[in-house]
Amino acid sequence: MFAVNHPWRTFACGLVVTTLLSLGHVSAQETASPEVPAATASAELAAPTDPQRITDLEKYITNGKPGEDGNTQWKSNISGPGPGHNAWQMVSTALVIFMTLPGLALFYGGLVRKKNILSVIAQCMGIAGLVTILWWACGYSLSFGAGNAFIGDLSMMFLNGVSPYASGAGYYWISDAVWAMFQLSFAIITPALILGAVAERMKFSSVLVFVTIWMFAVYFPFAHMVWAGTGFMCGPLNPDAGIKAIDFAGGTVVHMTSGWSALVLCILLGKRKGYGKEQMAPHSMVLCAVGTGMLWVGWYGFNAGSALGADGIAANAFMTTTLAAGVAGFVWGMVEWVTRGQPSVLGFCSGIVAGLVVITPGAGFVTANSAVIMGVFAGIVPFLAVAYLKKMFGYDDALDTFGIHGVGGTLGAILTGVFASKEANPGIEPLLDGLLMEQIKAVGLTIVWSVAATVVITLLVKMVIGLRPTTEVEEIGLDLAEHGESGYEH
Repeated sequence: MFAVNHPWRTFACGLVVTTLLSLGHVSAQETASPEVPAATASAELAAPTDPQRITDLEKYITNGKPGEDGNTQWKSNISGPGPGHNAWQMVSTALVIFMTLPGLALFYGGLVRKKNILSVIAQCMGIAGLVTILWWACGYSLSFGAGNAFIGDLSMMFLNGVSPYASGAGYYWISDAVWAMFQLSFAIITPALILGAVAERMKFSSVLVFVTIWMFAVYFPFAHMVWAGTGFMCGPLNPDAGIKAIDFAGGTVVHMTSGWSALVLCILLGKRKGYGKEQMAPHSMVLCAVGTGMLWVGWYGFNAGSALGADGIAANAFMTTTLAAGVAGFVWGMVEWVTRGQPSVLGFCSGIVAGLVVITPGAGFVTANSAVIMGVFAGIVPFLAVAYLKKMFGYDDALDTFGIHGVGGTLGAILTGVFASKEANPGIEPLLDGLLMEQIKAVGLTIVWSVAATVVITLLVKMVIGLRPTTEVEEIGLDLAEHGESGYEH
C-alpha cells in the first residue's frame, strides 16, 4: 500500500495560489492538533517564506512531502490532512467496506444453496464487527506500530494517539484517523474471503474463534511486514528489509494469506455432505452477478485508494485495475466457451474477480499494456485451478477461494516482479534490479507462514470447540439451525 514519490510538472495559477495561501495559513492556525508529529510541528523549523509556501501548495497538488525542498526545511503551514487527498481516502475506505458488505456477502451468498445464504451474510457481518473490535483494541498498533521486522507494538492500543487532525502515519496529506480506518477495511475483507472455501459446513462460533486467532497469527504480522516502515518485506519503505518486495494493494497480505489459508482449512474441515454426489449449484447467479459488480466498483478503493492520494499513481492504478478486470472476465468466458461449449455468467464473474486479484499487487507499479497481459493470465491460470486442479486433488473449495485468491494472488505477486516499471511509477526504480527473485521469496514466505499457522489454528479450534455442525444441521441448512432465520419464504 504505497504512494511512492514521483516527479510531476509543478504549476500554480496566480489566483488559486493566492487563495490557497490564505486558506493554508488559516487552517494551520485554527485546526492544527497538538498531536501533529514533532517533525512537523517543531519550533526549531523556521516559518516559511512566501516562495516556500507556494512550494508547499505545489507539493499538495502533486501529493508530495511539504516543508522541504532539497536540503532546505521549514515549518509548513499546511502540513495537516489535505482536503482533496483526504476526501479520496475516505471514499476509498467506504468503497472497500462496500466490497465486503454487501459485495462479498452477495457474491458468496448467491453461490451457495438457498438454505445457507444467511449463514454467509451473518459470517461476513460477524467478521466485520469482530475485526473492527480487534483493530481498535490492538490490531492497528500490531500492524503499524514500530515494533520489529515481523510485528508492531502496543503503543497505539485503543487507537491511542491516532488523531483525525494529524497526518503522516499513512501519507503526507491524509488524516492519521482515516489511514487507520482505510487499513481496517482491508483487515475486514481478508478473513471474510476465507469463508468461500468453507461455506455451508462450518459452525458460526468456530468461524469467529478461527478468525480471531488467525488475525493475530497471520494478518497483523503480514500487514506489518509488507506495509510498515520497519517491515521485513517492505522494499519501498525499509532499506533494511530482509526481502525487498513490493505489494501495492495486498497480493500477499490479503489474497495469498486468505487463499492459502482457505485451502488448508477446507481440507482439514472435510467435504460438504453429499459433495460429488448431490447437485450443489449456485442458487442465485443473479445475486452472484450483482455482488461481482459491487466488488469491481469497490476494488477502485482497494487499488486506486492504495496510492494514498488523488494523484497520478491513483489514476494509473484505476486504469490498470479496470483493464485487468475486463480482460480477465472476457478471457475466462472465452476459455470456458472453448472447453465447455458455453460461456457462463459464473465464468464471467469468476474471471472479473480473478483479474482484480491478479492486478492488486501491481496496480500502481505496472503500465496499461502490462495490465492487459496480466488480465490474460488471470483469465487462464485461475480457470485451470478451478476447473481442473480442484478436481485432480479432490478438495472441496466450495466457492473457489483458493483457485481465485490463492492462485491469483500468487500469480499477481510474481507477475508484478516481471512487469513493474519505472514508467508506471518512477519511485520504484531502485528496487527493479532483482525484483522478480524478491517477489518469489515473498511468495514463498507467505505460503509457508499461512499454511503452517492455519494448520495449527484449525487443529486447535477443532480440539476445543469443533469445526462442523452436526449432519442434521448441515442437511437442514445453517440459516435456520444457527441463525433461526430463512433467506426465502419458500
